[in-house]
This record gives sequence, structure tokens and C-alpha cells, in this order.
Amino acid sequence: MSEVHIEEHSSPIKTPKQLIIVILLSFLVPIGLIVMLSQLLTTGINTGKGNPALTDEAVAARIKPVGQVEVTDPNAPKVEKSGKEIVETVCGACHTTGALNAPKIGDKAAWAPHLGMGLEKLTQSAIKGVRQMPARGGSPDLGDTEIARAIVYMANQSGASFKEPAAKAAPAKADAKGKAK
Repeated sequence: MSEVHIEEHSSPIKTPKQLIIVILLSFLVPIGLIVMLSQLLTTGINTGKGNPALTDEAVAARIKPVGQVEVTDPNAPKVEKSGKEIVETVCGACHTTGALNAPKIGDKAAWAPHLGMGLEKLTQSAIKGVRQMPARGGSPDLGDTEIARAIVYMANQSGASFKEPAAKAAPAKADAKGKAK
């Protein structure tokens, strides 16, 4: 018969002192790595004044709410906006970029066929909606005069000489008996 040679496995830890060191290092090394990684992530690699994405204004712009709640008094008189205000808040999304084939503000060639229709017809088209433009430019709270003002503003920037419509007179308030004051 042949002789079988059995070899015992031995541990690299031979003394209690080595065991204590290994146990301590098994806790301290991961904790040290976690602390270093957290410092790296919280301070960032490229922080400093040269990174415009980390300015307070840039961060605030990225995390601002999508919409805002405005509480208004339903009995308060409506303040009509100017054509420029409406273009900046509503119409400009398409008419400054030319999105959805909207004539760009200032492009005389693109506005020429529209200007020939006249202010009244342009206003009616904007109120009803035309091609990809929704009715009232997608802002149903705009009045007819405000829409006309926005068209005048954009058209005049594009070579027209339309006159801005005047504000409509506020309707007279009726007293308790139904008579106008």
C-alpha cells in the first residue's frame, strides 16, 4: 500500500496579539475608506469658484418648482398685461425660437404673409388657434385685448407698424337694485 500524506492547514495568525491587530484593522480600514469617500463626495473633486454649475443661483435655478400658486381676489379688477409681458411669458416659447414653424420675432420674411392679413384677422386666428398654436396661445386667461397687444408687439418687431389697442373700459358696477352706478 502507498502512504497517504496529510497536510494540515495552518493560519497566518499565530499569536493573540496578531488576532487583535487583524480584528482592529478589519473595523478601522473600512471606516477610514467610508470617511474618505464621504469627504470626496461632499466636497467634490472640482469645487471652487471656477465651476459655474455650483453657484447659488445655478443651484436655485435647477431646484426651483415647476409651477407657482398665485392667490388672487376674484373680485379684484383684472390688470391687463402689456404685449411685451405676454410675449415674454406665453408667446416667446415658440416665437423666439421658431418652434413648430412659428414665425420668429424679428424675421421680416417669415412675418410678411401674416402681416398682410391685418391685425384683426391675426388676432382672431390667435384667439381660435391656428396650425400647431393652441387657442389663446395656450393661456386661456388672456383677454382679446391682451392677445392683440402681444401680436402688435411681435409684428412691430418684425416690420409692421400696428397700433396697440387701448384698454377696454371697466364695466360699471351695479348696485343692489341692478342699476349702474
